[in-house]
Amino acid sequence: MIWFWRSLASLCVALGAIGVVVPGLPTTPFLLVAAWASARGWPELEARLLLHPHYGPLIRDWRTRRAVPRQAKWAASLLMLSSVVMIWLLPAPDWLRWSLPPFLCCVALWLWTRAEPQPPAGR
Repeated sequence: MIWFWRSLASLCVALGAIGVVVPGLPTTPFLLVAAWASARGWPELEARLLLHPHYGPLIRDWRTRRAVPRQAKWAASLLMLSSVVMIWLLPAPDWLRWSLPPFLCCVALWLWTRAEPQPPAGR
């Protein structure tokens, strides 16, 4: 079973790395799954992810409070809105044009109801 968790963690880290350079592909959700999977079979990778200077605080905030920074909420919302606009401007099946907007509205609503990280002490 350890190989399953390590494979899943590796795949998610790879997808997260691709997301760093490919616009529209999120990085943080893949790293959240990578941290979750590595906690089950690769503690060294989990520790490395948690100590990462940029993504570590996001992962820790999610784990402790299910918190999402406001900047990430805005970025995700704008990307979802651009997806809906693109679906309507480009050729797409009707079922997708009518099912994607309500689905993404539900995702955005869920996202905006998540807590926001506490500011560091002294700020």
